[in-house]
Amino acid sequence: MSEQRTTAAGGMETSYGFKSVDQAEKQGLVNEVFHRVAGRYDLMNDLMSGGLHRLWKDAMVAWLNPPKRAGWKVLDVAGGTGDISFRIIEASHRQAHATVLDINGSMLAVGKERAEKRGLAANTDFVEANAEELPFDDETFDAFTIAFGIRNVPRIDVALSEAYRVLKPGGRFLCLEFSEVDMPVLDKIYEQWSFNAIPRIGQMVTGDGEPYSYLVESIRKFPNQPNFAAMISRAGFDRVTYRNYSGGIAALHSGWKL
Repeated sequence: MSEQRTTAAGGMETSYGFKSVDQAEKQGLVNEVFHRVAGRYDLMNDLMSGGLHRLWKDAMVAWLNPPKRAGWKVLDVAGGTGDISFRIIEASHRQAHATVLDINGSMLAVGKERAEKRGLAANTDFVEANAEELPFDDETFDAFTIAFGIRNVPRIDVALSEAYRVLKPGGRFLCLEFSEVDMPVLDKIYEQWSFNAIPRIGQMVTGDGEPYSYLVESIRKFPNQPNFAAMISRAGFDRVTYRNYSGGIAALHSGWKL
Protein backbone atom coordinates (compact mmCIF):
# COMPACT_ATOMS: atom_id res chain seq x y z
CA MET A 1 0.00 0.00 0.00
CA SER A 2 1.21 3.53 -0.81
CA GLU A 3 2.53 5.37 2.23
CA GLN A 4 0.36 8.32 1.20
CA ARG A 5 -2.87 6.35 1.69
CA THR A 6 -4.90 6.65 4.83
CA THR A 7 -6.01 3.46 6.56
CA ALA A 8 -9.10 2.06 8.24
CA ALA A 9 -8.06 4.06 11.30
CA GLY A 10 -8.98 7.30 9.49
CA GLY A 11 -7.16 10.33 8.16
CA MET A 12 -9.39 11.61 5.35
CA GLU A 13 -11.06 14.03 7.80
CA THR A 14 -8.22 16.55 7.47
CA SER A 15 -6.95 15.60 4.01
CA TYR A 16 -7.64 17.95 1.12
CA GLY A 17 -5.68 16.07 -1.50
CA PHE A 18 -2.10 16.06 -0.25
CA LYS A 19 -2.69 19.14 1.90
CA SER A 20 -3.60 18.93 5.57
CA VAL A 21 -6.49 21.25 6.49
CA ASP A 22 -8.66 21.82 9.51
CA GLN A 23 -11.56 19.35 9.60
CA ALA A 24 -14.05 22.25 9.63
CA GLU A 25 -12.55 23.59 6.38
CA LYS A 26 -12.57 20.45 4.29
CA GLN A 27 -16.25 20.27 3.33
CA GLY A 28 -16.27 23.84 2.06
CA LEU A 29 -13.15 23.28 -0.02
CA VAL A 30 -14.57 20.11 -1.57
CA ASN A 31 -17.89 21.83 -2.27
CA GLU A 32 -16.09 24.54 -4.20
CA VAL A 33 -14.38 21.94 -6.38
CA PHE A 34 -17.71 20.44 -7.39
CA HIS A 35 -19.36 23.82 -7.96
CA ARG A 36 -16.57 24.45 -10.45
CA VAL A 37 -16.88 21.13 -12.29
CA ALA A 38 -20.64 20.43 -12.04
CA GLY A 39 -21.39 21.26 -15.66
CA ARG A 40 -18.45 19.13 -16.81
CA TYR A 41 -18.85 16.20 -14.44
CA ASP A 42 -19.09 13.53 -17.16
CA LEU A 43 -15.99 14.96 -18.80
CA MET A 44 -14.23 14.90 -15.44
CA ASN A 45 -14.98 11.20 -14.96
CA ASP A 46 -14.00 10.45 -18.55
CA LEU A 47 -10.62 12.08 -17.92
CA MET A 48 -10.15 10.30 -14.59
CA SER A 49 -11.01 6.85 -15.95
CA GLY A 50 -10.37 7.00 -19.69
CA GLY A 51 -14.12 6.59 -20.19
CA LEU A 52 -14.23 3.33 -18.24
CA HIS A 53 -16.42 4.81 -15.48
CA ARG A 54 -19.45 4.19 -17.69
CA LEU A 55 -18.73 0.45 -17.78
CA TRP A 56 -18.00 0.35 -14.05
CA LYS A 57 -21.31 2.07 -13.28
CA ASP A 58 -23.16 -0.40 -15.49
CA ALA A 59 -21.45 -3.23 -13.58
CA MET A 60 -22.45 -1.64 -10.28
CA VAL A 61 -26.11 -1.56 -11.24
CA ALA A 62 -25.94 -5.10 -12.62
CA TRP A 63 -24.58 -6.36 -9.27
CA LEU A 64 -27.30 -4.45 -7.42
CA ASN A 65 -29.90 -6.06 -9.72
CA PRO A 66 -32.84 -3.86 -8.67
CA PRO A 67 -36.18 -5.69 -8.64
CA LYS A 68 -38.76 -4.87 -11.28
CA ARG A 69 -41.52 -4.01 -8.84
CA ALA A 70 -43.03 -0.84 -7.50
CA GLY A 71 -42.20 0.35 -4.00
CA TRP A 72 -38.47 -0.47 -4.04
CA LYS A 73 -36.44 2.54 -2.93
CA VAL A 74 -32.78 3.43 -3.33
CA LEU A 75 -30.83 6.30 -1.79
CA ASP A 76 -28.05 7.43 -4.11
CA VAL A 77 -25.63 9.61 -2.13
CA ALA A 78 -23.23 12.07 -3.78
CA GLY A 79 -25.16 11.24 -6.93
CA GLY A 80 -26.24 14.75 -7.88
CA THR A 81 -26.09 14.38 -11.66
CA GLY A 82 -28.21 11.21 -11.55
CA ASP A 83 -25.77 8.90 -13.33
CA ILE A 84 -26.33 5.93 -11.03
CA SER A 85 -29.98 6.63 -10.18
CA PHE A 86 -31.06 6.77 -13.81
CA ARG A 87 -29.34 3.46 -14.54
CA ILE A 88 -31.05 1.85 -11.54
CA ILE A 89 -34.48 3.13 -12.56
CA GLU A 90 -34.06 1.90 -16.12
CA ALA A 91 -32.78 -1.49 -14.89
CA SER A 92 -35.95 -1.84 -12.81
CA HIS A 93 -38.09 -1.14 -15.89
CA ARG A 94 -38.87 2.26 -14.33
CA GLN A 95 -40.38 0.67 -11.23
CA ALA A 96 -37.76 1.79 -8.68
CA HIS A 97 -37.80 5.14 -6.94
CA ALA A 98 -34.47 6.91 -6.40
CA THR A 99 -33.73 9.64 -3.89
CA VAL A 100 -30.67 11.50 -5.15
CA LEU A 101 -28.80 13.17 -2.30
CA ASP A 102 -25.89 15.55 -2.73
CA ILE A 103 -24.39 18.30 -0.61
CA ASN A 104 -23.74 20.35 -3.74
CA GLY A 105 -26.65 22.27 -5.24
CA SER A 106 -24.88 22.77 -8.57
CA MET A 107 -24.60 19.02 -9.07
CA LEU A 108 -28.26 18.52 -8.13
CA ALA A 109 -29.33 21.16 -10.65
CA VAL A 110 -27.66 19.15 -13.40
CA GLY A 111 -29.42 15.98 -12.23
CA LYS A 112 -32.85 17.59 -12.07
CA GLU A 113 -32.51 18.88 -15.63
CA ARG A 114 -31.44 15.46 -16.85
CA ALA A 115 -34.31 13.73 -15.06
CA GLU A 116 -36.82 16.00 -16.78
CA LYS A 117 -35.25 15.40 -20.20
CA ARG A 118 -35.30 11.63 -19.70
CA GLY A 119 -38.87 11.52 -18.42
CA LEU A 120 -37.72 10.23 -15.02
CA ALA A 121 -38.85 13.10 -12.80
CA ALA A 122 -41.65 10.99 -11.29
CA ASN A 123 -39.13 8.32 -10.27
CA THR A 124 -36.67 10.67 -8.58
CA ASP A 125 -36.38 13.05 -5.66
CA PHE A 126 -33.44 15.41 -5.27
CA VAL A 127 -32.29 16.31 -1.78
CA GLU A 128 -29.52 18.72 -0.82
CA ALA A 129 -27.99 17.35 2.38
CA ASN A 130 -24.83 16.03 4.00
CA ALA A 131 -23.93 12.32 3.85
CA GLU A 132 -22.88 12.58 7.50
CA GLU A 133 -26.38 13.73 8.57
CA LEU A 134 -28.98 12.04 6.40
CA PRO A 135 -32.44 13.65 6.79
CA PHE A 136 -34.33 10.34 6.75
CA ASP A 137 -35.88 8.02 9.30
CA ASP A 138 -34.27 4.74 10.27
CA GLU A 139 -34.88 1.78 7.95
CA THR A 140 -36.25 3.81 5.02
CA PHE A 141 -34.41 2.45 1.96
CA ASP A 142 -33.91 -0.92 0.30
CA ALA A 143 -30.50 0.05 -1.09
CA PHE A 144 -27.83 2.69 -0.59
CA THR A 145 -25.45 3.54 -3.43
CA ILE A 146 -22.55 5.96 -3.71
CA ALA A 147 -20.21 6.24 -6.70
CA PHE A 148 -16.97 8.22 -6.63
CA GLY A 149 -18.22 10.26 -3.69
CA ILE A 150 -17.22 8.60 -0.43
CA ARG A 151 -13.61 9.82 -0.61
CA ASN A 152 -14.88 13.43 -0.59
CA VAL A 153 -16.77 12.96 2.68
CA PRO A 154 -14.65 14.23 5.60
CA ARG A 155 -15.86 11.70 8.19
CA ILE A 156 -16.24 8.49 6.21
CA ASP A 157 -16.99 6.40 9.28
CA VAL A 158 -19.93 8.66 10.14
CA ALA A 159 -21.30 8.44 6.59
CA LEU A 160 -21.07 4.63 6.69
CA SER A 161 -22.93 4.55 10.00
CA GLU A 162 -25.64 6.76 8.51
CA ALA A 163 -25.90 4.44 5.51
CA TYR A 164 -26.45 1.51 7.86
CA ARG A 165 -29.05 3.43 9.85
CA VAL A 166 -31.30 4.38 6.92
CA LEU A 167 -31.25 0.93 5.30
CA LYS A 168 -34.03 -1.54 5.97
CA PRO A 169 -33.07 -4.96 7.39
CA GLY A 170 -31.88 -6.93 4.38
CA GLY A 171 -30.84 -3.73 2.64
CA ARG A 172 -27.79 -3.50 0.35
CA PHE A 173 -24.86 -1.07 0.47
CA LEU A 174 -22.83 -0.56 -2.71
CA CYS A 175 -19.91 1.84 -3.08
CA LEU A 176 -17.92 2.36 -6.29
CA GLU A 177 -14.67 4.25 -5.79
CA PHE A 178 -11.26 4.74 -7.32
CA SER A 179 -8.85 2.51 -5.45
CA GLU A 180 -5.37 0.98 -5.38
CA VAL A 181 -4.05 -0.56 -8.60
CA ASP A 182 -2.79 -4.09 -7.94
CA MET A 183 -0.90 -4.73 -11.20
CA PRO A 184 2.84 -3.84 -11.13
CA VAL A 185 3.11 -2.22 -14.58
CA LEU A 186 -0.36 -0.71 -14.70
CA ASP A 187 0.15 1.09 -11.39
CA LYS A 188 3.11 3.06 -12.79
CA ILE A 189 1.29 3.92 -16.01
CA TYR A 190 -1.81 5.02 -14.14
CA GLU A 191 0.24 7.13 -11.72
CA GLN A 192 1.93 8.99 -14.56
CA TRP A 193 -1.41 9.51 -16.31
CA SER A 194 -3.12 10.72 -13.14
CA PHE A 195 -0.56 13.18 -11.86
CA ASN A 196 0.84 14.48 -15.14
CA ALA A 197 -1.84 14.20 -17.80
CA ILE A 198 -5.19 14.66 -16.07
CA PRO A 199 -4.61 18.14 -14.54
CA ARG A 200 -3.08 19.39 -17.80
CA ILE A 201 -5.94 18.06 -19.90
CA GLY A 202 -8.41 19.51 -17.39
CA GLN A 203 -6.70 22.89 -17.75
CA MET A 204 -6.78 22.72 -21.55
CA VAL A 205 -10.35 21.50 -21.88
CA THR A 206 -12.03 23.44 -19.07
CA GLY A 207 -9.57 26.23 -18.34
CA ASP A 208 -9.23 25.05 -14.75
CA GLY A 209 -6.75 22.36 -13.75
CA GLU A 210 -6.81 22.79 -9.96
CA PRO A 211 -9.97 20.72 -9.29
CA TYR A 212 -8.45 17.84 -11.22
CA SER A 213 -5.25 17.99 -9.16
CA TYR A 214 -7.31 17.72 -5.98
CA LEU A 215 -9.33 14.80 -7.32
CA VAL A 216 -6.22 12.86 -8.36
CA GLU A 217 -4.62 13.45 -4.97
CA SER A 218 -7.80 12.43 -3.12
CA ILE A 219 -7.73 9.07 -4.93
CA ARG A 220 -4.19 8.45 -3.75
CA LYS A 221 -5.12 9.31 -0.14
CA PHE A 222 -8.22 7.08 0.03
CA PRO A 223 -7.90 3.78 1.94
CA ASN A 224 -7.11 0.76 -0.22
CA GLN A 225 -9.57 -2.07 -0.78
CA PRO A 226 -8.97 -4.15 2.40
CA ASN A 227 -8.87 -1.07 4.63
CA PHE A 228 -12.08 0.37 3.22
CA ALA A 229 -13.77 -3.05 3.50
CA ALA A 230 -12.76 -3.07 7.17
CA MET A 231 -14.43 0.32 7.66
CA ILE A 232 -17.65 -0.98 6.08
CA SER A 233 -17.62 -4.00 8.39
CA ARG A 234 -16.98 -1.78 11.40
CA ALA A 235 -20.11 0.22 10.53
CA GLY A 236 -22.15 -2.94 11.09
CA PHE A 237 -22.46 -4.43 7.61
CA ASP A 238 -22.26 -8.17 6.99
CA ARG A 239 -21.06 -10.21 4.00
CA VAL A 240 -18.69 -7.39 3.06
CA THR A 241 -16.80 -7.99 -0.17
CA TYR A 242 -15.42 -6.10 -3.13
CA ARG A 243 -14.64 -6.50 -6.81
CA ASN A 244 -11.74 -4.82 -8.58
CA TYR A 245 -12.20 -3.30 -12.00
CA SER A 246 -9.43 -2.55 -14.49
CA GLY A 247 -6.69 -3.89 -12.27
CA GLY A 248 -7.91 -2.05 -9.18
CA ILE A 249 -8.21 1.41 -10.72
CA ALA A 250 -11.73 1.19 -9.31
CA ALA A 251 -13.29 -1.13 -6.76
CA LEU A 252 -16.92 -1.90 -6.04
CA HIS A 253 -17.63 -2.62 -2.36
CA SER A 254 -20.75 -4.46 -1.18
CA GLY A 255 -22.28 -5.00 2.25
CA TRP A 256 -25.62 -6.09 3.68
CA LYS A 257 -27.63 -4.98 6.69
CA LEU A 258 -28.65 -8.34 8.14
